[in-house]
Amino acid sequence: MPTLTPSAFRRLTLAVVALVAVIIVTGAAVRLTGSGLGCPNWPTCDGHHIVDPAASHKGIESINRAITGLVSVVVILSVLGSLRRVPRRRDLVWLSLGLVAGVVAQIVLGGLVVIFHLYPPLVMGHLVLSMLLLADAVVLHHRARLPDDEPVGPAVAGDVATLTKLLVGWAALVIVLGTVVTGAGPHAGSNKDRLVERLPIAVHDAARFHGTAVVLFLVFVLLTIWRLRAEGAPRSVLGRAELLLVALVTQAAVGYTQYFTGVPVVLVGVHVAGADAVWAAVLWLALGTNQTVVPVASTQARATGEVAVAG
Repeated sequence: MPTLTPSAFRRLTLAVVALVAVIIVTGAAVRLTGSGLGCPNWPTCDGHHIVDPAASHKGIESINRAITGLVSVVVILSVLGSLRRVPRRRDLVWLSLGLVAGVVAQIVLGGLVVIFHLYPPLVMGHLVLSMLLLADAVVLHHRARLPDDEPVGPAVAGDVATLTKLLVGWAALVIVLGTVVTGAGPHAGSNKDRLVERLPIAVHDAARFHGTAVVLFLVFVLLTIWRLRAEGAPRSVLGRAELLLVALVTQAAVGYTQYFTGVPVVLVGVHVAGADAVWAAVLWLALGTNQTVVPVASTQARATGEVAVAG
């Protein structure tokens, strides 16, 4: 079996990130087009066919399942690639195996969503699990970009690096609150939405909590950028922070627009894609801040300073 170079494996991991992000959006399209029960059975579509494009809702759900199959293939390739990469690195192997576990869990949970007729907590869990899968893919790609034989450490002072980790936690809270809005909202996922159970919470209240969390997230991001500039963070790290800011502002604008325009399907789909972008961007910032190549001279100077302080 042929070996894989680090650069080839890095490109493979980027493909995994892209496909996982796509499957999150297509999964949302299934819900938004009312095709969540287009295939009433699982793993087959209607008891006889795995893929059944005879009807629009069946076709949409079948396409989403087919893309899931494609994601599964690329994930398996990433595992094989991590094993055949020269040199082999344990962290990349474990992260690739994590993708496999995530895809299997997604398939099982997706089946439960269908079996239990789009029960809101299961639909919410499906999106949260998708975001965890995307996180694994982003971390894998980041780690694949790091050299094999150079020291890795924080790019800035410890408190600032910790601040970016806290941003990831807050972003996770924002996403979870967003799923609550979805669970209470009008797009239940079936062409007979009125028959699908919804969360016992007013959409207005759910949206208010979610919107407040987004505003606070924006404040925290601005504070982080200010601290990064004050600490003289590398341009590459500042670039990641600015990318997060752009993604978050755009996402907030789409979110408020969809809320005040009656939650149109197209904007909700764009909002899901924006959630992909914000989640990936905040992870990218935290990883770039906390796990970056540290020049040997800087490592030695830091060690010398620590020894001097200890003395």
